[in-house]
Amino acid sequence: MEKELDLEEICFQMITAAGEAKSSYLEALEAFKEGDRRSAEEKMKEGDRNFAAAHESHGQLVRRESSGEPVRMTLLLSHVEDQIMSVEVIRLMVREFCSLYERLDSEVKG
Repeated sequence: MEKELDLEEICFQMITAAGEAKSSYLEALEAFKEGDRRSAEEKMKEGDRNFAAAHESHGQLVRRESSGEPVRMTLLLSHVEDQIMSVEVIRLMVREFCSLYERLDSEVKG
């Protein structure tokens, strides 16, 4: 029972970190669209820190399982992994959109 609670705690840590990363990335995109690149960069860094925290917690589970201690697959863990993958896609897309906005901005000014 204790290990199950530990798994739940790790899952909720990952959900929280992934959610915060997602919010930061979307705030970065909004800041970039408004021309506030400094704020956008700060939000991207904040998102990256939270994304790394989610991956670190996930790594704990991978290390646990690779050391011979099985990790029970639950709906909660499945949700966590879905959230992490979604945030990774959002992160990549925000970077691409920011690059496009920058390019369009330079073409309009140039």
